[in-house]
Amino acid sequence: MENPVDHTIDLGLVNYVQHPSNPQYIVYRFADKNRADSFKTELINQKIWFEENTEPKRSKEYTLFGIHKGDFKKTESINYRVEAKHKKPFIPFKILRYSLMLFSAIVLTLSIMGYCNRQKILDRVNNNIHLINDAEVLE
Repeated sequence: MENPVDHTIDLGLVNYVQHPSNPQYIVYRFADKNRADSFKTELINQKIWFEENTEPKRSKEYTLFGIHKGDFKKTESINYRVEAKHKKPFIPFKILRYSLMLFSAIVLTLSIMGYCNRQKILDRVNNNIHLINDAEVLE
């Protein structure tokens, strides 16, 4: 499988790109200081060599980490763990989140019950209908 870092088009869907001047390196970028600090701590704990720099861009300061391409699998795993650690819930209010889950479960249950009930009705109708070319009816 092709390495995802080798693609030349960056749509901003991931926080890493190939180094612009040295294709042997990957650059991870973090706009959040807490995520950058967690990523740096994990890199140090895993004993992965890196270079760190900051870059101001569009009223934000990005923390950049340059890492050798050979460590991509390890750093990708670290990156996912850091993102999961600092991820905010999609629906931040617990009451709303659990109410939505309960509502979805009720709708799903009712739809399954309706489907099963409709199948019983269709079976009864199909048992009472005889086709015109049915051999048993013609005899």
